[in-house]
Amino acid sequence: MQGKKPRTASSELEFVAGNGLLNRRALLGSSIALAGAAATGIGATSVAAEPVKDGPWSLAPGAVTPELQAPSRFEKDVVRALSNPTGVPRTQHARTPHQMLNGTITPNSLHFTILHTGIPDIDPAQHRLVIHGLVRQPLEFTLDKLARYPMVTRNHFVECGGNSGPLFNKEPVQGTLQQLHGLCSSAEWTGVLLSTLLEEAGVDPQAKWIITEGADSSALTRSTPLKKALDDAMIALYQNGERLMPGNGYPMRLLLPGWEGNMNTKFLRRIKLVDQPAMTYYEARNYSPLLPDGKAYKFYFINEVKSFISFPSFGYRLEEAGYYEISGIAFSGTGRIAKVMVSADGGKSWAEAALQAPVHPKAFTRFRMPWRWNGQPVVLQSRAWDEAGNAQPLRADFVAVRGETKESVPRNPFPNNHYNSLTSWGIDGKGEIKHVYA
Repeated sequence: MQGKKPRTASSELEFVAGNGLLNRRALLGSSIALAGAAATGIGATSVAAEPVKDGPWSLAPGAVTPELQAPSRFEKDVVRALSNPTGVPRTQHARTPHQMLNGTITPNSLHFTILHTGIPDIDPAQHRLVIHGLVRQPLEFTLDKLARYPMVTRNHFVECGGNSGPLFNKEPVQGTLQQLHGLCSSAEWTGVLLSTLLEEAGVDPQAKWIITEGADSSALTRSTPLKKALDDAMIALYQNGERLMPGNGYPMRLLLPGWEGNMNTKFLRRIKLVDQPAMTYYEARNYSPLLPDGKAYKFYFINEVKSFISFPSFGYRLEEAGYYEISGIAFSGTGRIAKVMVSADGGKSWAEAALQAPVHPKAFTRFRMPWRWNGQPVVLQSRAWDEAGNAQPLRADFVAVRGETKESVPRNPFPNNHYNSLTSWGIDGKGEIKHVYA
């Protein structure tokens, strides 16, 4: 049997698709590959062997350590974008700045939120969760009582059904990832499985759905199939190791991994088991996507497989030709991400990106692709597949089924839900980046 050929810098850095995409093995820890990458000119500057000069921060003691740590003042622009900063009586959106983040966990302070009637100031000592309806015995839980049950910790994303809505527009909207895809985030959640509580309450055989209700002034109410409630639904109490942020549902929220954000009821106070869906305002109107023929989906629960490139993306500018790392996020409401393909020529050729481990089900997965830009115009795209074999649809195929709108900001945004097709970034010879359709 013939032995394997030794790996070399040239083999690790081979071009595997058009316009400079390199073999992903260059990112998988091979020192010889990294050395080869450095030789291509990543961006380091050669200097003489002289002592490092002290900055003013090195010449005196620093600030006093605060009780609650805050980001550096130099990171003041890494904030959420608000749709309603003055609190006018309407829905408030706060979008995550994905183009400024890395990794797979969204910091609590930057996790997206949507509030229909503002953030309630709930006293956790007085809050109650009631389970009733088609059960053997109704149950009531205080926060302290609920915290005594066995807990689980899992990584999951949450995505608003309206996330990426601007991509329904007939012409590409020029906006950052925050503006286009900022209504999704991923976190480590800790709480009690809903199945544990339902088992204690005793589910009546007639029960087929649950109706969940929040303690905010709108009493937001949604219906969820009982099957999902008994599968992986959680009453979340902690987010990334600390108590839930008020805007994310403090003191407790429903978490339905992979399912539409509006169904993940925040400020959870009531779960009623019933034999049919309630057909509430949010499920009968706001989150029932319209189709080109005028019909609408009765229910659309799952956030399907999706990906987007976070760097380089709109808002950045490539200063010079050379080596770059293309990076982005992929996720799917039906399981783990299996692979992500990247194209630098508008979909004419594709190469497989490296996935950052571990890959959790129904959670953000970071993908990375080594790339050598030659300074010529390119179009960058990513396309994801999940472990169930679902592929992110091409735009033409998606539009053929779901339609599009001529309005960049539709007067009625509700039909424009659950967009999961490709996002394309066009880079010109000057390094300027625009949102394009390809």
